[in-house]
Amino acid sequence: MAPTATQRLALLLLAVAMPAAAVSASCAGEHFPQGRTYVTCEDLPSLGAALHWTYDASVPSLSLAFVAAPAAPGGWVAWGINPAAGGGMVGTQALVALAGAAVSSSAPVVRTYNITGYAPLGKASTPIAFPETDLAADVGGGGGKVRLYATLRLEMVGTKKVVNHVWQVGSSVTRGAPDVHAMDPENLAAMGKLVLADGAAASPIAPSSSGDGRGDGSSSRLPSSGQSSRAADMAGVSPPAVVGLAFLGFLTMRCRRQQPNPWHRSAGLSLARPRPSTPSLAK
Repeated sequence: MAPTATQRLALLLLAVAMPAAAVSASCAGEHFPQGRTYVTCEDLPSLGAALHWTYDASVPSLSLAFVAAPAAPGGWVAWGINPAAGGGMVGTQALVALAGAAVSSSAPVVRTYNITGYAPLGKASTPIAFPETDLAADVGGGGGKVRLYATLRLEMVGTKKVVNHVWQVGSSVTRGAPDVHAMDPENLAAMGKLVLADGAAASPIAPSSSGDGRGDGSSSRLPSSGQSSRAADMAGVSPPAVVGLAFLGFLTMRCRRQQPNPWHRSAGLSLARPRPSTPSLAK
C-alpha cells in the first residue's frame, strides 16, 4: 500500500528531528560559566572535540572555547590556527591547556606555542602570530573534558573568511611540558577548515524610516546569550519542537493504521465493497 500524505509527513519530520536532536545533545548542550557565550559551535570530526566561537569582523577577533578530553587523566588539549596555505601541524599558532601541569585543585595551565617543527615543546610559552587575551581553562562538561578559552586578534589573516585550524589531545605532561601525542589515524586527522563567518557577531540594526525596526529590509542576527549549532540552524527550528512534531505525526500515522476498515468482513477480511442489490424486473 502506498504511504499516505500523513505518513510521508511523519517520516520527513523524523528524518529532520534525528540530526537536530543529536546536535542538541552535543556541542549545543555545553554550559559555560557565566559571561562566556558564543554565537555558534561545531562538533569536530575527530578526537571527540568541539569548538564554540564568535567572530567579530570589525576588529577582527575570534572569541573561542575549545572542548576536548585529554587522551588520559593529567594530559593536555590543544587548538590552533595555521595561517599557511597548506595547513597541517607545522606553522600552527597553538593554544595548549595542560591539565597535568595544574597545581592541585587549580585550573589547567594555558600556554601558547608557535609550532615550527616536530621537536618536543618546552615548559615556557613561545610568542604566536595572533595577539591573545582572556587565556583560561577549566574542567567541566563531564567525561573529564577540558575547556580552553581565548580571544585572538586576527589582523594577520586579513579578510579571509576561512582559516586552517588544528586540534589535538595528549596523554601526559612532564615537568610542565606537553609530551608527544599519539600518531593514531584519529590524531592525524585532527585538522580542517574553520568558516569564521558562521560565528559572526550580530551587527547593530539600522533605524528604519518606516518605523518597523528592520532598517533597509535586510536581515540581521540579534545578539543572544546562548548559542546555536550549525546543524540546528540548518534545520530552521529548535530541536525540541521538531521532535515534538515528529512524535505527533507518528501517533497520527499509528491511529490511522489502527482504524477498522468498514469494508472488512469478519470471515474473510475481504477488501472488496459489497455490490448493491439489483431490483428485480419480474413482476
